[in-house]
Amino acid sequence: MKKIIDIFSLCGILLLFSSCQKWLDMPSESKFDTNTTFENASKAEMAVLGAYSAAISQEMYYQLLSGTDECMSTENNNSKEIFARYAYDATNTVNSTYTAMYSAAERANSCIKGITALASKSGSDKILTDKLLGEAYAIRAYAYFNIVRFWGDVPFSTIPTMDATTFTLPRTNRDIIYDQCVADLQKATELIPWKKEAGIPSERISKQAAYGLLARVALHAAGYSLRWNLDTYDAGSVKLATRPDAARVTELYTIARNACNAVMIQNENSLVSDFDKLWRDLLTKRYNDESIWEFGMYGPNHPDVRLAYTSGISTPTGSTYSKSGPQIAAMPTLYFEYEEGDQRRDASICNYEILNAAGTASMNAYPSRTIGKYRATWKKDRGSSDSRRDVNAPILRYADILLMFAEAESKLNGVTDDAKEAYEKVRLRAFKNDAAKIGTTPTDPQEFLNAIIKERKLELAFEGVRRTDLVRWGVQYETLMDEKSKLIDMANHTGKYANIPKFAAYKRINMTVFEEPTIGLPIYKTYLTEPDQTEKNLLTANGYTLVNLYGTNTGAMFYNNELKADAIWVTRFFNGLTKNKTELLPLSNTMMNENPELRAQQHPLYR
Repeated sequence: MKKIIDIFSLCGILLLFSSCQKWLDMPSESKFDTNTTFENASKAEMAVLGAYSAAISQEMYYQLLSGTDECMSTENNNSKEIFARYAYDATNTVNSTYTAMYSAAERANSCIKGITALASKSGSDKILTDKLLGEAYAIRAYAYFNIVRFWGDVPFSTIPTMDATTFTLPRTNRDIIYDQCVADLQKATELIPWKKEAGIPSERISKQAAYGLLARVALHAAGYSLRWNLDTYDAGSVKLATRPDAARVTELYTIARNACNAVMIQNENSLVSDFDKLWRDLLTKRYNDESIWEFGMYGPNHPDVRLAYTSGISTPTGSTYSKSGPQIAAMPTLYFEYEEGDQRRDASICNYEILNAAGTASMNAYPSRTIGKYRATWKKDRGSSDSRRDVNAPILRYADILLMFAEAESKLNGVTDDAKEAYEKVRLRAFKNDAAKIGTTPTDPQEFLNAIIKERKLELAFEGVRRTDLVRWGVQYETLMDEKSKLIDMANHTGKYANIPKFAAYKRINMTVFEEPTIGLPIYKTYLTEPDQTEKNLLTANGYTLVNLYGTNTGAMFYNNELKADAIWVTRFFNGLTKNKTELLPLSNTMMNENPELRAQQHPLYR
């Protein structure tokens, strides 16, 4: 009888033995057998593509994108908004990322076993089997990395479920898992060719993608994480700390530094000069040298991640762009973190929505400015549906390589010329290569790290890295509490926000075509206070519209809150955030019910 490989996850959606046995007996096109799937490289490639398809979730560009100093929920006291302010518990935390990543890891485990066996056969296509094996190692590492960075110590296995002696596993120390991810990615860098040398598409993992993931994993493994005693689960043992082996921490920074350097000296990648073009290319699937790995989205059956729908700009039914309803938005303060002349601001944060079916573009108030990187107006068509708009998810690009190199190099050797050069390349692109505008790069290591922390926010906003970046730096609580203080200052029009405009005059335009050229609606005139009626009449007579930048949204599509210090949405911002608790997510009740080993292993401060 043929053995059937179970491509369900080992832990995320694990069933008890009796249920699993019934499932194994059912015929399904979603299963494959070891006698045929890995009999040649072409069939093995289909299995690897199946592993790719599991390695993403809607939460990654929705709930897990919000709750930072760059992105917030626009919903009102539902599970998503509760999650964004850290007021969740085991009954209402996220699940699908955990499940999806275990599924991807299980598929990768099966591929590693099958392709390793295939590679040992005479006559096999060594170049292709090496590449496929490298991709499988990289997918497994990426999947476990995503589980560990959000949940810490988790169940871990590197063998397929069909070969396991048990269907349930307890938590494994995250340092062991991270070290395996590092080892997997090091293998991947040896097996997978460079992108241009082998003609690898952006939706597949190339050598530079494997190196970039290696750097990202190594930086997390070297950084801070919430830890506790895995023997006692004593609440008093919970602390935010790095791993205890200082020599290994240094080694991990070295691995990260060298991985980024390998990509840099290969010279296949570069920064796109116009920041908006980077996102126009993503939205239209026109690939460029900055993009290193994108999660491919094609057709009506791809994962419903909802880029350009819940994480884009507002467009109504009947418009050229059909309906999109953003449910996450830019933090109002983020707009003012960008310096004047920084081309990333208006590309990253969209200052308009499409108001009606005629395509009227109306300027948004500060609390209603949404994610410009994924705006539907820059696409070349609607996509497969309103929610499945066929927008690739950006996983890794060259700017991230440069910033990770600068960070790792400075950790090892101080603020060297190499570290400064990598950091300044990103800054220079932001200001169209005007060196006079990028400011002075700090030479003190802590000040340089602070500059990196800020630059990663400005450069990589809404790309899914911020939440756990803040944790690995050990500054999540302090950064988000400071962010709430800034939001209150902005609401009160005090401090650094005392002189920002409260009203603005602009001209509405109609947007009726795809690949729309507008980046941001230009402002004609700004006001610190509401203009008098004479001024309003003059503006109207000259075709200008006045917007209250602190007011409610002009449309009826979503979020309609004023920016006031006593507004409920402001007062309860981050009200669940707790230092040495919320740096990691609790296991959900569903996770614990599906894996009995975990029932006594909940995050100690959520028990």
